[in-house]
Amino acid sequence: MTSPLDEEITGHDTDLAQLVDTVNPALVQTQGISTVTAAQLLITEGDNPERLRSEAAFAMLCGAAPLPASSGKTTRHRLNRGGDRAANSALHQIAIVRLATDPNTRDYAARRTAEGKTKKDILRCLKRAIAREVFHLITTPPPAADSSDLRPARKSLGLALTEVADALDCAISKISLIERGTIRDTRFLHHYRAWLNQQQDAQIAA
Repeated sequence: MTSPLDEEITGHDTDLAQLVDTVNPALVQTQGISTVTAAQLLITEGDNPERLRSEAAFAMLCGAAPLPASSGKTTRHRLNRGGDRAANSALHQIAIVRLATDPNTRDYAARRTAEGKTKKDILRCLKRAIAREVFHLITTPPPAADSSDLRPARKSLGLALTEVADALDCAISKISLIERGTIRDTRFLHHYRAWLNQQQDAQIAA
């Protein structure tokens, strides 16, 4: 049985999702960015409009700009412990999610680890890159990715959800959600569309 508190939390979550989708739908369709982290970054932006002069300024605002910590012949940088800590936490969460779910991010981390970088160094670099990406999404937001063509394209090929999920190595629910436009992963959306186009070309060639 759902408690009144659970219902209130669900209601607030729904309201927050609607607000974020209205303000910047592309932000929550980006890999690793949830409604909560997107909301925090938008709050940081709204509270500091005069500090969004450049992506470097935004990174400094979020405490994601590297600080020189060189000594003698050693050149290195350290984590920035200043800035908006809530925004920094949001960037950290995005980096952790991408490390867990995004093959490109995992490959990057493996490559930097092989170069001798520590986990802290890698997280610092990731957060700086994410801050750059978020700055452009906030200041010049692109339109939300449209997925309305995916389901008709799949059905025209006679493909079941299970076949697509097996081919793309993901859960069936992910395919269903992305076709309905409720998933927040633009990169995967484009990957799915490209795969469907390949299947169409293969059928035509056959």
